[in-house]
Amino acid sequence: MDLNLDGKRAIVTGGSRGIGLAIARGLATEGVDVVIAARSAERLEAAARTLADETGRRVIAIPTDTGDDDQVRQLVERTVAELGGVDILVNSAATPWSAGSPTDLTATTDDIVRREIEIKVLGYLRMARAVAPHLVEQGWGRIINISGLGARQANSIAQTIRNISVSALTKNLADELGPKGVNVTVVHPGLTRTERLTDRLTAQAEKSGSTVAELEAGLTTNSVRRVIDAREVADVVTFLASPRSIAITGDAIAVGGGVPGPVYY
Repeated sequence: MDLNLDGKRAIVTGGSRGIGLAIARGLATEGVDVVIAARSAERLEAAARTLADETGRRVIAIPTDTGDDDQVRQLVERTVAELGGVDILVNSAATPWSAGSPTDLTATTDDIVRREIEIKVLGYLRMARAVAPHLVEQGWGRIINISGLGARQANSIAQTIRNISVSALTKNLADELGPKGVNVTVVHPGLTRTERLTDRLTAQAEKSGSTVAELEAGLTTNSVRRVIDAREVADVVTFLASPRSIAITGDAIAVGGGVPGPVYY
């Protein structure tokens, strides 16, 4: 299937590693020129060079803190100046949710919730606010927000709040921007094989004597009984970024390999 993405222009935040980097690679492979944004300039530049070499597309690294509205606006202005416009926004910049973070009522302080919302919710809002006028003006665009299956589980107050908030943002944007040619969707990854997960399991394997594959297998509780790779998440996002996805907007797409038991409708 031709996704009709050749020549489109995208911004991917959180694009220096993990799911964001996999999405940038997926888009560039389909002919999209990509701006990747993240806070770490050195890692970002290295990722951009690698993607450009692999795909032959323009891949531009723009260090950006999406917690800063001025930096967000500068990111979008530079993208438009260098690529001639913007068609796709993938919001993937977020502070990783770490094991051991507070989960219960007593330990969940105001500051913990504010920290979680600042980048993953308000950062996404800032990016959408800066990009949307360009999409509306040209009458076409895609915004994909990366959230997480934590939106469907009450494992942590702060984690659930931030992921559900991304879903609420997505639906509001979809209803407002849909009549103007812009589709907005939210993607919920579950446990995903990224550099971060591999590094963690490698360290555990060295201590335990188990292999990384054995440790990974012990984590699989999804329907397909294996860990989903970041590239497989990127495949779904790449489709959603394409003109072929016109029938999908405002909805959540789960990409965790299936959750046994509950029926979502």
